[in-house]
Amino acid sequence: MARKVIIAGGGTGGHIFPAIAIANALKKIEPGIEILFVGAKGKMEMEKVPQAGYQIEGLDIAAFNRSNMLKNLALPFKIIKSLNQASSILKRFQPNVAVGVGGYASFPMLRKAQRKGIPTLIQEQNSFAGKTNKILGRKASRICVAYDGMEKFFPAAKLILTGNPVRSSITQSAVTRQEALKQFGLQEGKRTVFAFGGSLGAKSISEALKALQPEFVEKDVQLIWQTGKLYYETAKAAAVPYASHIKVFEFINLMDFAYKAADVVISRAGAMTIAEECVAKKPVIFVPYPYAAEDHQTFNAQALVSKQAGLLIKDSEVGKELGTTLFSLLQNKALTEQLEQNIAKLGNSNADMIIAQEVLKLI
Repeated sequence: MARKVIIAGGGTGGHIFPAIAIANALKKIEPGIEILFVGAKGKMEMEKVPQAGYQIEGLDIAAFNRSNMLKNLALPFKIIKSLNQASSILKRFQPNVAVGVGGYASFPMLRKAQRKGIPTLIQEQNSFAGKTNKILGRKASRICVAYDGMEKFFPAAKLILTGNPVRSSITQSAVTRQEALKQFGLQEGKRTVFAFGGSLGAKSISEALKALQPEFVEKDVQLIWQTGKLYYETAKAAAVPYASHIKVFEFINLMDFAYKAADVVISRAGAMTIAEECVAKKPVIFVPYPYAAEDHQTFNAQALVSKQAGLLIKDSEVGKELGTTLFSLLQNKALTEQLEQNIAKLGNSNADMIIAQEVLKLI
């Protein structure tokens, strides 16, 4: 009889892509294994998971709404309904183990699995654990983490330092710098910066870069600028006079090309972004998103800065500090080499397989 695994969670790419990577690794180790994803209805996992070739079921669950308290009136009923739905899924699918990757759907699914005596594994991506995972961690069988010092959130005996799974398009990329620069219409022999802020973009980073455009041309530095949806049209229009050096994109699918082309990266500090940058071995200037839950992006970035594996600029200071920090870094070969060497030590291109093996140990 085939062994069965439920993978629950989602809400953002930072939860979904690691979940898919773990599922792919499980299939690679044990092709006959049955995997069912459980997500939140209306969230991006309901689209992304089927695209990856997996079945998914949705729960009627939502997060606590801090901006509109009235919307929380229905939350207790949604939690009760989602717990009942989770029970029904467990009874029907009968998994040998349940994996939680964070996000709305992980709590009801793993909570019910734990109450039914089903082994559970948590994959915590961030250096500051979320509330859901801290609650679930008390009864979890294994907790896979990406940062040192996580015993302040979880029972130390359950912790396994695995790193975060990174998509294979980056870990297995064979693209050359020449090919990468050509892909973006850039010239060889020039220093190149890759800046991005996620699918929606980062307003503070984009505004800072917009003001720095003349300096990019003056210093003969090229920029690959992923703006996200919200800032794309503004940035595209503003970059027209500087098109020789600045290439603007709403979204970049070929992230391995962008990393390979870059001498320096500017980004937010989400857990999966950092995991990719560690594997890509690039000097990074982090501008953490200040409104992330528990300010976890700042904690993520500081974990690297403390190891001389990255630089950090506060979101509120990026307009004033980005230009000086960036162009100084590009001219400082010793510092860029130090950052490259130190961030490379933190990369793990095999995290998905390690986590998958831990999942199978629980069956």
